[in-house]
Amino acid sequence: MSRMKEFQRLHELNELLVLGNAWDLPSAHVLEKAGFKAIGTTSWGIAASLGYSDGEAIDFELQLAVIQRIVNHVQIPVTADIESGYGPNDEAIVTNVLKVANLGGVGINIEDSLKASAGLKRLSEQCGLLAKIRIALDNSGFGDFFINARTDPYLLNLQDPLNETLTRSKHYVESGASGIFVPGLKDKEEIKMISSSTSAPLNVMALPDLTDCDKLKELGVRRLSLGGSLYRKMTTLLEQCAVEMLDSHDASILFE
Repeated sequence: MSRMKEFQRLHELNELLVLGNAWDLPSAHVLEKAGFKAIGTTSWGIAASLGYSDGEAIDFELQLAVIQRIVNHVQIPVTADIESGYGPNDEAIVTNVLKVANLGGVGINIEDSLKASAGLKRLSEQCGLLAKIRIALDNSGFGDFFINARTDPYLLNLQDPLNETLTRSKHYVESGASGIFVPGLKDKEEIKMISSSTSAPLNVMALPDLTDCDKLKELGVRRLSLGGSLYRKMTTLLEQCAVEMLDSHDASILFE
């Protein structure tokens, strides 16, 4: 079975797919060894690890190089977070998606937030982009490539984020999306409503009060992403270790 087909299958099992989010090859190896069934790159984590801020400040070729290295050295499916596509127009974004597919990635996250200004892209524009991506993938032999359409009404605190999400989810699936990703969504009843209103697998992001995989499965969630939380946890532990070592004048903490 190809990795693309395997990744699709993981969304169809009777269990929640918990996606380990990696920012480099060592973190990907840790996640694979721990038993994660698939890896998603974190654009935020990759950028931060290379000294950049989030929001497509990093050159796409740098993102792609990290994705390539992870794909080449793990045995499990790898899907790539490409933010809004790292391109000035639809044609450039489609080209970037095909680059991910050609190097062995099994899918992408692509969001509908604007980068140059606040707010969301117009619905018709994002639907048009998704359709172009789907057609290009199909025509290039990547019919099983997973397009995870991220929509950000909750992250942006828009008025009536539920109805905006329901509308966009419906149209995104009709335009070729394989799954719907709604970061910032945390209300249990709204999760249930969104999951039951779309035929595509619902993906949410882990938050301090949204962590129980069994409960999320009961609400209809098919996939849980960790986002940049593992990277932030690692850097927090590194800082704590460094401070304790200097304060105590003792390096024993490094060997506990």
